[in-house]
This record gives sequence, C-alpha cells and structure tokens, in this order.
Amino acid sequence: MNSISLCVSCPHRDSGFGSEDARRSQRFQILRAGAQIAVRNQAASDVLVLCTGWAFRYVQLSDGRRQILRFLLPGDVLSPATIFEKNYPSWVKSLTDVMVSGFSRSEVRERCAIGAGAPSAVASTSIAEMRDVSELATVLGQCSAEERIAYLLLRLMSGIAARNVIREHRYPFPLRQQHIADAVGLTPVHVSRVFGQFRERGVLTISEGVLTVFDVPELERLGSLR
Repeated sequence: MNSISLCVSCPHRDSGFGSEDARRSQRFQILRAGAQIAVRNQAASDVLVLCTGWAFRYVQLSDGRRQILRFLLPGDVLSPATIFEKNYPSWVKSLTDVMVSGFSRSEVRERCAIGAGAPSAVASTSIAEMRDVSELATVLGQCSAEERIAYLLLRLMSGIAARNVIREHRYPFPLRQQHIADAVGLTPVHVSRVFGQFRERGVLTISEGVLTVFDVPELERLGSLR
C-alpha cells in the first residue's frame, strides 16, 4: 500500500504526523465497523491516526456501562496520550468501516525533540484534548438533556463541516441512539424522546444516516457553552 498516495489529500499532511519523513515508516490498517482498535492498558507502540470513517474513544465499567469520551473523525489522533505514555488509557472502537495509520511512537517523540513540525501538531492535539475534557465535564455536570444533545451535535457538525462540503445543513450521521446516550449520560429512551421533541419543534431530523438541521440558531442557543 503506497502511503504517499494515500496521504496526498490529507489535511494533516504538512503537520508533524503527516510529513513526508514520517510517512516513510507509516503503517495502515483497514478495519470493519465495530472493530476494537485499542484496549485500555494495552501497550501502544504506534501513535494511531484515523484516515477514513468514524471511531470513538471510551471508558467501560466492569458491569458494561460505557462513557464515550469523544467521537473521532478523519485526521484525529485516536489516543493523544500514546504520544507520551506506553499504554492506552482508554478503549477505541470503529463506528464505521475505517482506515487507520500508525506512526512509530518513538519516531514521533524524536521529531518533537528536534523541533520539526511535530511539536506544533502535538501541542494542538493536547490543547484540544484538555478543552474537550473540561467541556464534557461541564456539560455532564450542569446541562439538561436537550442541552447535552445539542452540544454534542454542534461539536460533530463543526467537525464534519471542516472535512466535508455541507449543503442545506445536511450532515452524514452514522451514530445510533445508544452511542449518543453513552456520550451524554442518558438512556436511549431519553435520547429518543429529546429527538422527538426536536423534530416536533422543527429543529432537526435524523433519517437514513443523515442529520438535517432546520433551525441552527435554536440548536446553538441550547448547545453553546458561551
């Protein structure tokens, strides 16, 4: 598999992860939907980046309950902590069919040490990770069910729009109600009820894997933390 040709259109190709030097030792995996990509406390020799498809990072309790920490889109580092730590701090699973690329952890750290493009990429990734953690804690601790779901949708809409041409506020949306419930600390029944209310009020609909938003200002009113 030719890593150079696969990375030509990648928006991160000029960063520390996607530079030509880093791509020489890059390894690719193609995985089906529902595949376990990373296991908590498992050794991590590579820093993994999502090339195509959707995935999610999560923590699972002993009784099976699951907290989804973040939905991952193309260009995202699956577990930024693996840049610094030897083991995965959480689980990662594919939501759709995906392609994942792996950069040697030792080489990424070496590139950081010599001051190439990697320090900027690592800093940006780490800052985004800290922001996401603080925002998630705020949303789960202080927001209503509608506000939690609106916040999640706005975050996903922003990420999708940064990677795709969006028309008429229609976004690809492969999430099921269980995924949303596990991300915002609700039950699937409660999630279904909130989406029903959104639909009745003309805010949005989800049908056949597509999220269509009719009232962006109302969604922003509910889901913005500012």
